[in-house]
Amino acid sequence: MTVASIRPDSWNFPLLLHVLAAMVFVGLLATVVVVLVASARSDDRAGALRLAFRTLLIGAVPSYIVMRGAAEWIASKEDVPDDLTWINIGYMVTDIGLLVLIAITVLAGLASRRAHRGDEPGGLVRPATVLTLLLIAAYAVALWAMTAKPV
Repeated sequence: MTVASIRPDSWNFPLLLHVLAAMVFVGLLATVVVVLVASARSDDRAGALRLAFRTLLIGAVPSYIVMRGAAEWIASKEDVPDDLTWINIGYMVTDIGLLVLIAITVLAGLASRRAHRGDEPGGLVRPATVLTLLLIAAYAVALWAMTAKPV
C-alpha cells in the first residue's frame, strides 16, 4: 500500500486548473439555485431568471469545459490503470453532468424568455432547480471519490 506519492512538478498546473475550475463550477451552480429559488419571490422575476440563465451560459458552461479539459490533461500525464474506480466515477458524473447542465441551461433560458414576455415560467423553474441540486449532489459524490480514492 502506498502511503504517499510525490508527483512531478509538471502535473501541478493542470491539477490546479482542474480543481479551480471544478470549484468555480460548483459555486456557480449554487448561485443558480439561490437565484432560481429567489426568483419566486422577486419583484423582477424576469431579471432574476435572466441572471440564472446568463450565469449558466457565461459562467458554468465555460468552467465545465475548463474542468473537463484540465481533467483530461492531468489524466494524460499520469500513468494510471483504466480500471480505477475514482476516475470512472469522475468520468461518469461529468459525462452525465454535461447533459444535465445542458437541460438546466435550456430550462432557465425558456423560463427567462417566458417571464420576459409576461407569461408564468413556474413550470420550468422548479425542474431547473431540482436538476441543479441533483447535479451539485452528484459532484459531491465525485469530490468524495477524488479525495478518498476508493479502489
